[in-house]
Amino acid sequence: MPEKRRKQKNSALKLALLFISIYGVITQQVLANTWIRRLDEWIYNRDILLVTPGRTPTLVMLVDDLGLRSVTAIILILTSILIGRRFKTWRPFNLSLLSLILLNLSVGVSKLLFGRTKPHSGFDLVFTDSGLSYPSGHAANAILTWGIFAYLIFRYSHKEPFEGMRLTWFVSIVTSGVCLASLYRNTHWFSDLLGGLFIGAALLVLIIALDRMITSDTQPS
Repeated sequence: MPEKRRKQKNSALKLALLFISIYGVITQQVLANTWIRRLDEWIYNRDILLVTPGRTPTLVMLVDDLGLRSVTAIILILTSILIGRRFKTWRPFNLSLLSLILLNLSVGVSKLLFGRTKPHSGFDLVFTDSGLSYPSGHAANAILTWGIFAYLIFRYSHKEPFEGMRLTWFVSIVTSGVCLASLYRNTHWFSDLLGGLFIGAALLVLIIALDRMITSDTQPS
C-alpha cells in the first residue's frame, strides 16, 4: 500500500475511534439523565420552537428532507453509478451501498435499543416500546450520505472546486440545516441530533478508511 494511502487510512481510523467514543459518552449522558437532558428540555421549551402541526414552512420541510434516507439514498446511488460508469468500476456503488447498510443497521438497532420518546410526545423517556428518537437518523444520514457523496466526487475528480474545497462546506451547511430543521419542528431532542452526528461521522470516516485500505487500479490515488 502506498505511504499516502496508509496515512489516510490511519488518520480515518483514529477519527472513527474518536467519534464513536464521543457518541458513547453522549449516549451514556442521555441514559444517565444528566445535564444534557436538562439542555434538551430548555431548548424544547423555547417559544420559537413551538410549531403548529401542519403549518411548518415549506422551506423548512425541504431542508428537513435533505436528511431523509429515501431522498438522499437515491441521489447517492445515482451519483455512484454515474461515476462508476465513467471510470468503469463498481467501487463507488459498493462504497455507497455499504454506507447505507451500515447506517440502517447501526442507527436502527440503536433506536430500538434505547427507545427514547420524541419531543412532540410531551415526555422524555427512554427504554419505551414506541420510542425511536435516539440517535437522530436524519442527522446521521445527512452527514454520512452527503459526506460519501462529496468524498466520491472529490476522489474521482481532483478538479476545482473539488480539489481545494472538497465540498466540506456543502456537507456542513446541509447537515447543519437538517439539524436546525429538526429542532424547529420538535422532531428530535438536541442530544438526539448530537448523537446522530457523531455516529454518522464515525461511519463516514470508517468507509473512507476502508476505501483507502483497499487499492484499485481504476481509482485515482
